[in-house]
Amino acid sequence: MESKNDKGFFGQPKGLRTLFFTEFWERFSYYGMRAILMLYMFDTVANGGLNFPKVTAASIMSIYGALVMMSSVLGGYLSDRVFGTRRSMFWGGFLIMIGHIILSLPFGAAALFISIGFITVGTGMLKPAASSMVGGLYSPEDTRRDAGFSIFVLGVNFGSLLAPLVVGYAQSQYNYHVGFSLAAIGMFFGLVYYAWDGKRTLTEESLHVPNPITKEERSSVIKMVLLGLGALIVLLGIMAVAGVLNVENIILIISILGVTIPIIYFILMLKSAKVTKVEKSRVRAYILLFLAAVVFWSIEEQGSSILALVVAEHTDLNFMGMQLQVPQFQMLNPFFIVLYTPFFAWMWTKLGTKQPSSPTKFWLGLIFTGVSFLVLAIPLSGSGKISPLWLVLSWAIVMVGELLISPVGLSVTTKLAPKAYASQMLSLWFLADAAGQAINAQIVRFYEMSPYLYFGIIGSLVIVFAIILALLTPKIKPLMQGVN
Repeated sequence: MESKNDKGFFGQPKGLRTLFFTEFWERFSYYGMRAILMLYMFDTVANGGLNFPKVTAASIMSIYGALVMMSSVLGGYLSDRVFGTRRSMFWGGFLIMIGHIILSLPFGAAALFISIGFITVGTGMLKPAASSMVGGLYSPEDTRRDAGFSIFVLGVNFGSLLAPLVVGYAQSQYNYHVGFSLAAIGMFFGLVYYAWDGKRTLTEESLHVPNPITKEERSSVIKMVLLGLGALIVLLGIMAVAGVLNVENIILIISILGVTIPIIYFILMLKSAKVTKVEKSRVRAYILLFLAAVVFWSIEEQGSSILALVVAEHTDLNFMGMQLQVPQFQMLNPFFIVLYTPFFAWMWTKLGTKQPSSPTKFWLGLIFTGVSFLVLAIPLSGSGKISPLWLVLSWAIVMVGELLISPVGLSVTTKLAPKAYASQMLSLWFLADAAGQAINAQIVRFYEMSPYLYFGIIGSLVIVFAIILALLTPKIKPLMQGVN
């Protein structure tokens, strides 16, 4: 398909329509599930929940997110070397749908953990393939590319915005499994539309495998996979014999893995003969920005775990004559993204070359992020339930931090990436989120000791890190070797 002169979707290629609505339904299914999953895990059996300890439920939510982000590295590999982007996106969506169907069945904790496996692998396959196909709709010189990605991101956020309202209502009126069923139905709609419309609008190139794996490589990869599975089975066997095979220790292992993988990536790049001296300098600069991103995501991703607990346990949900539902608060994240994005896009365009450097945007973003937690420490220091407006204020502040860090981080990652590691650096950016959530899985355990101290101490530590990054910014800029 020739997309260069195709203007069939708001002046954009018609393929963007296919990807827009497919991603809308995928995000509807994922964020619909997340909106009620935390509640499902810690709610009582009498109410249809699993009755997990609250901190265990929060740790599972965090490690779930970390696994999804880590799997995007595997998904990107499968897309580039085995399936091609179009098939990767379809089969990823299919696995997600199966995961939601399993979760919708009343089979308790076993169904939860099996569904996590399916959704993790499925999202890892779909996420990088979708973004890659959006880029593939445009020629390198096509000036519509940035606008196309902006429209695509709107689809993501509209799906995320609608899901908590619809799925949360179904859960409150019926039960958790009906809510999870809606997530499965949403992904089903997305797959049907993708298969039907994609035949007419997506490029033939998206069916091809960009860098097919050779027979020799296939043999080596299979050996590595078998060795990895063997090592995992041995490790689990040893833990079982030692009597320490439990959810908490498995979460700990995944947390260690989430932190270790990025470290290995950085060591490989800094030691690689394929990376020039200038590129190594840029990688060193990127390490500090990566650490800032890890800190940010460790706070932002607590919106579906710890903040959900605050809403459920400490918030007065009877507000101005309305009875609010806990899942509805998960709408605040995409709501503020949709609200703020046009302003930030206008501001950076207006400032042009006068806009702050990437390190400056990062430390400013961390200031907002830390303040979003300190804001919650204020009302939680008292007795009684807090106004929901405190939660709205906290989300409104942290989303400013996200728009100062997330899109800027993605952009600066592409600029600082060594040529030999260009694609892997994008995977590394996703691993910042994974590492942040891996750390979350451990620190959320301190929440029950004192919610007031939890938000106060963590918020303060984030601001301290922001100050350190601000002080180091003059030294980071020279390391970036001309990149802003």
